[in-house]
Order: sequence, then structure tokens, then C-alpha cells
Amino acid sequence: MKKALKAGTIVLSTTILALSLAACGEKNDDTKTNAGGTTSPSATKTPDAPKLTGDIKIDGSSTVFPISQAVAEEFMKKQTGVKITVAEGGSSVGMTKLIAGEIDIADSSRKIKAEEADKIKAKSDEAIEMPIALDGVTVVVNKKNTFAKEMTVAELKKIWEKDSKIKKWNEIRPEWPDKEIKLYGPGTASGTFEFFTEAINGKAKESRTDFTPSEDDNVLVKGVAGDEFAMGYFGFAYFKENESTLNAVAIKVDANTPAVAPSHDTIEKMTYKPLSRQIFIYPTKNALAKPQVKEFIKYYNSAEGQKLVEAAKYIKLPQDFYTKNLEFVK
Repeated sequence: MKKALKAGTIVLSTTILALSLAACGEKNDDTKTNAGGTTSPSATKTPDAPKLTGDIKIDGSSTVFPISQAVAEEFMKKQTGVKITVAEGGSSVGMTKLIAGEIDIADSSRKIKAEEADKIKAKSDEAIEMPIALDGVTVVVNKKNTFAKEMTVAELKKIWEKDSKIKKWNEIRPEWPDKEIKLYGPGTASGTFEFFTEAINGKAKESRTDFTPSEDDNVLVKGVAGDEFAMGYFGFAYFKENESTLNAVAIKVDANTPAVAPSHDTIEKMTYKPLSRQIFIYPTKNALAKPQVKEFIKYYNSAEGQKLVEAAKYIKLPQDFYTKNLEFVK
């Protein structure tokens, strides 16, 4: 009799304890304790992000690369089952791979072309344009170059236009050194190359060809940093990362306007003309049907993603742009 009573007591006690713990768990989930010891419904509890698996493939602009790489690294810390690869073959390479279905997202420092969009539509898909930051294409010279502090658009065109015969600095301004200009610039697959040549030379992809090209902006940085009389151009973030070895050239739209240097403020206000621009990512509609891609795009456009834009030395857009981007992943 005593054994039976003892067993019943244990069962009852265990049941009460389990119910008490369950009640405490429910209380912790739905309420929070105020300073006075009272409880109220939690205003900050958010559901855990779904655990995802799968791959995401990104390729394209070397300008956008630092942002996508940073976002990918942070996203993979949260979603350890997702593997993201980010390459930097250039905007045109990214678009070509997006058309072929080889990647999920194309990074691009230019807008998608009509013919590129049409090729994707022909495959019963669609490229979704998402502006993600502001950039200023920055004309740079070596840190020891103290004479080319500012230049006009016309002077830049004289150097970079198709079939240009300019070889030395004193051919631009007679008071400048009688030294050869070593030129470095993005490769022809680069959206930055297209943007710069259209903004400065008046026609996209029309440029002199006797310069050192690379789709890797770090190669351009090293080239200009290693030659006292060199000049190059690339995205603002790469300049900011290398200010100790490079100078940015302020730009004058014409001889009668003040020179404007690239900065967070002048790019944000688009007063750094004509080289301020938006940069983009282009996921496809079919890619967004994949849960891991959908959640990645949500994260890219979240407040945390916007902080990573700034951490990568770019300028974030007004909130309306990110809100509009998120409408595609509701």
C-alpha cells in the first residue's frame, strides 16, 4: 500500500512539475517583465528565420562585389546550410551568365540592356532590377601627384577618347610635367567601363585601347599606386580603401563650374557630376522562387544589409528603394 501511494505521489508530482515548466515556457515566450515586476505582452519577439539549405550563385560587377560578398558572408553565418559563391567577372559577364541560367543573381554597375532582358524573357523568366547603393566612379592618380588636383570633363575626354594621341601630362596643360601618363582602367566587360566612357567620351564602350585593363579593381589600384605619373578610374569604395596611396581628382563639368571631388556627401546628393550613379543586383524571378534566394534578397535589403552597404564604403539609397525591392519577395 505504501509503495503504491509513493508511486502515485511521484507520478502526480512529476505531472505538476511538467505543467509548471510548460506554463513558465509559455510565459517567457509571450510576456516580458517590466521594471516593477509586472508582465506585459512582448513587443520585441520575432520568429526565428527558417533554416535553409542550398546554393546561391552570384557573378558580375567588381564594383558591386564588395557589397555582395559582405552580405553573403553575414547571411551564411545565420544560415549555415546555405553556400553562396560570389565572383567578379564584370557586369557583362554577369548578365551573360544570368541569361544562360548559370547564376541566380547578377551584380551590375550599369542597368540591364533591353536585349539582355529580352533574352531572359525568351526563356520564360524575368530579371528583377534592384538598386542597392550609390557609387561615384573615381578618377585617381598617384599620391605623389600634386598637380592634377582637378580636371574638366573635356580634359578627361582628351585623354580617354577613341584614338587619343595624348601621351604626356604636359599635352593636357603645358605647366604639367613632361612625363608619360600610364593609364589603367576597367576591362571592356565592366559596367564601370561602359558608364565612364558614356559619361566622359559621349558613347558607351568608345575608348582608347592602349591602357592596362583589368576586371579586378585591385589590379588597377596597384598599378596607379606604383607609378608616380599614372592615372586610372574605378568605384569609390576602392579609392576609399586606398586613400593612403591614391589621390582622387576633382571633376569640373566645364571650365566655368567649380570642381567637385567624390565624397559620401557629393555622391549622395549627386553633385559629383557626371560620375555619380546607382549600382544594382539582378535576381531572376525563377531564382526568387528558391527559398534560400528569397531570404537572401530579404536580408540584402534589410536594415542590416543597408549597414553592410555603408561598411563596404558605398552610400546607401533612400529607404524607399529598399522597400520597393522587398515587394518582389513578399
